[in-house]
Amino acid sequence: MRVIVVGGGVVGTMHAWQAVQRGHEVVQIEREAEARGASLRNFGQIWVSGRAGGEELDTALRARELWEEIGAQVPDLGFRANGSLTPVRTDREYAVAEAATRRPDAAARGYEVLTAAEARAANPALRGAFEAALWCERDAAVEPRTAQPALRAALRATGRYTFLPGREVRDVVGPGAVRDDHGEVHAGDAVILATGAWLSGLVRELAPELPVRRVRLQMMQTEPLGERLTTSVADADSFRYYPAYRSAALDELNAEQAQTETAAAHRMQLLMVQRLDGGLTIGDTHEYEHPFAFDTLEDPYDHLTEVVESFLGRPLPKVRRRWAGVYAQCTDTTRVVHREQLRDGVWLVTGPGGRGMTCSPAIAETTANELGW
Repeated sequence: MRVIVVGGGVVGTMHAWQAVQRGHEVVQIEREAEARGASLRNFGQIWVSGRAGGEELDTALRARELWEEIGAQVPDLGFRANGSLTPVRTDREYAVAEAATRRPDAAARGYEVLTAAEARAANPALRGAFEAALWCERDAAVEPRTAQPALRAALRATGRYTFLPGREVRDVVGPGAVRDDHGEVHAGDAVILATGAWLSGLVRELAPELPVRRVRLQMMQTEPLGERLTTSVADADSFRYYPAYRSAALDELNAEQAQTETAAAHRMQLLMVQRLDGGLTIGDTHEYEHPFAFDTLEDPYDHLTEVVESFLGRPLPKVRRRWAGVYAQCTDTTRVVHREQLRDGVWLVTGPGGRGMTCSPAIAETTANELGW
């Protein structure tokens, strides 16, 4: 079988991985020289902890298994099973963390409430003030800026994979066939459109009523911390954002303990991961109203800096980069992904939202199984 994958981000690349692993030939087409969207502009978190139960958690847990398997084959992914800590400071925040450990699926996530001393033993870089922390053993991390090139190098080594950058697919010209803006036709047995947040052009033409929206976020990365941050780190505002933490305790937190003005205005939470070079990736905000701003705002970065410094108990290293990114999210946020057959031999896979990096291996595996690869 010959599979044409359109889109060079992590969802597209994982579809290419699944096809090649099953013995098929793949041509992957990317409109940029390298993917430049949400697949790079993220934390590199394999984030199980906050996922809703049922299909979303099952997908995340399966993806976590696949990431570990792929990481063993492709060391340059930088896979590490680092887990996460969410420090809490108030009784209401503690109650939400404790309620999470009583979920029926808490053991599958590896939830445990740690004392402050236990949390600092797990992550000695957390020298700031907090009372306890929610530990999630199943969370992990990879390197988002190098993941796709590393995967492509492994795919090329099989002899059954071709990457064609700098080409935009313009038309579907038959079952399993597309034409790019160089006028070249790429024919196969299946076409997977995994174009991420690029929902205009051909995607709009093929799926004008697509139930997917775009979300913008701001993030930053620092110079090396100078010590290991042994776990990913979140703050209690993440309880308000992720569906796994919904409970009576969360209702009380939302009613009685307000976010800061900046955090509320920008729908913020803290997520933080250390890169292999020692720098910290820190975010984020959420913007849903179109048209998105073209610039970034400083108040959210000031808020994130304050929260991080309060956990670390030390000044943040110099910020090296700031950026904004856009990802595609199903308008029904309970759906893991939008998967639709658009034409004979042509499928669109998009809309995983902030779950794309986490869930992409399992999303691609499901596509491969459903298509009978």
